[in-house]
Amino acid sequence: MKKIGVLLIVAIGASYSWYVNNSADGLWQASDRTNTSSRESVELVANADQILGNAYKNKRSDIQIQGRGTVEKVLPDDTKGSRHQKFIIRLSTGQTILVAHNIDLAPRIMGLQRGDDITFYGEYEWSERGGVVHWTHRDPAGRHAHGWLEHKGRRYQ
Repeated sequence: MKKIGVLLIVAIGASYSWYVNNSADGLWQASDRTNTSSRESVELVANADQILGNAYKNKRSDIQIQGRGTVEKVLPDDTKGSRHQKFIIRLSTGQTILVAHNIDLAPRIMGLQRGDDITFYGEYEWSERGGVVHWTHRDPAGRHAHGWLEHKGRRYQ
């Protein structure tokens, strides 16, 4: 029963994400979509925060999600293997999430500071500390959903 509930939440989230990215003129490319209406943004964040809270509570992973948070802490880059820019964001619910942004495949966010707002689209993986969002870049092999980060009106993918 729990699996059906999680699948339903993921399906609703995916449907909502598809709707947000394909509504209005239907011609948006991921890199072109940087502005959303205030109402749409509030609904999107509330939905993402709920999905991420449930995923954390139920130790679920592999969830493609779009949401928003505030930078809590900028961490040193991970330079072992593929290089990743790392920082922690806090959701409106108080949950913290580590963002691991592959800077071998996408540009680094320059000037990132504590208190900055970040909008993200990537894959959530559960961890004891709140979870990790990764795949915030394009997949060069084309086998995974393309992700991105937005900071101060610029999209990084």
